[in-house]
Amino acid sequence: MSDRVLGAVCVVASAAMAWAAQDYAAAISYEPVGPRAFPLLLAGGLGLSGLWLVLRPGAGAAAFRGVPWKPTAWCAASVLVYALLFQWLGFPLATALMAVPVGVAFGGSWKQALTGGAALGLALYLLFDKLLDVVLPAGPLASLLAGA
Repeated sequence: MSDRVLGAVCVVASAAMAWAAQDYAAAISYEPVGPRAFPLLLAGGLGLSGLWLVLRPGAGAAAFRGVPWKPTAWCAASVLVYALLFQWLGFPLATALMAVPVGVAFGGSWKQALTGGAALGLALYLLFDKLLDVVLPAGPLASLLAGA
């Protein structure tokens, strides 16, 4: 598959994401941003990245030679597991557990990945929940994070 084909697929997927997100609305309007903003931001980023792949010079099948497939598979699998465990474990724990294999895949040690994952999960939860007023599931840590 060439970069141009992948880019075209990304552009089509981003258009589908943006179209699907148009109907997203909270049952009770208690959040200033609402549920529509994040999927639209992701769709915009995916669409721009796809356009870059389509329009850049020198894109072709040779671009996939030397791709580190094992770390890429680890990252994809960890994101899939993240999606499956998100509601059950809550945002902080699921994010921390997702960040560990991704950190190791990018060359970090297990200690660095665990530390970074825990810090990332907690910091992003506090940022979204406390500063941006975006309600995220806290999971088993709900009682600990209620006072934070």
